[in-house]
Parts: sequence; structure tokens; C-alpha cells
Amino acid sequence: MILFDTKGILDFLLDREPFSETAAQLFTRIEKGEITGCLCATTVTTIHYLATKTVGERRAHEYILQMLKLFDVAPVPRVVLESALQLKFQDFQDAVIHEAARHAGALGVVTRDSAGFKKATIPIYTPKEFHRMCSAHEGDS
Repeated sequence: MILFDTKGILDFLLDREPFSETAAQLFTRIEKGEITGCLCATTVTTIHYLATKTVGERRAHEYILQMLKLFDVAPVPRVVLESALQLKFQDFQDAVIHEAARHAGALGVVTRDSAGFKKATIPIYTPKEFHRMCSAHEGDS
């Protein structure tokens, strides 16, 4: 299982160039069951909020339903928030995503903001790196 951060999901949903192509390729891998994707619970609410502002309430609701069909959700209980505070990341949201991933047993985080995860204790991948890694593993089969 790999946790995807908010920006990568929004890249796909809102077709944000030049990032949407790689995001779409990773979504296809999730749809095919090649990888198990996970979202932080806070990402779901953030996506709904931002998508509502961009595409309206109805489409935002559809996006959330789509995400919940494709992705597992990493919970954000008190222990995740407390351990995120201990990390002293510059961005608390990144720390929460990291700790939600770690507590959920994710093998890493896919993010375009790898600089925000400098203090990570689990692997951090850019979407392109993770896609290349998945493609390389296909060749091993």
C-alpha cells in the first residue's frame, strides 16, 4: 500500500498540467489492482473543499465517491496527530500525511512536495519516480 498526497489526487481530478498525465497513469495502476492506493483522511476533506470551490458541490461529491471506491483511507486519530507534532516538519499537514501513512503501514508516500518530507522516516517518491519504479517491476515479472 502506498499513500498519495493531496496534490497528486487534485492533479488527476482537476486535470492540472503538466502533472495530470503521470497522475492518470498511477490511477490506472490502482484501478487495475497493480498497486493499492491510500489517502490520508484529511486529504479526503481537503479534496472536497477545494473541488467544491473549483467545480461545484455536485462534482466534488462525485470525486469523493470515486476516490473512496479506489483508495483505502488512513485514519487520523489522536496518536497520528501527536506523532505528527513530534516530527517538527515545516508543514503540519505534511507531517500528518506522513504519520497517517506510517501508522496505516504504507510502504511510502507519493508526493510532488518531497522537500516538505525531508524528515520522513518512510520512503518518499515523486509521482514520476513511483511510476518508473512500478514500470521497472513490470519488467521483472
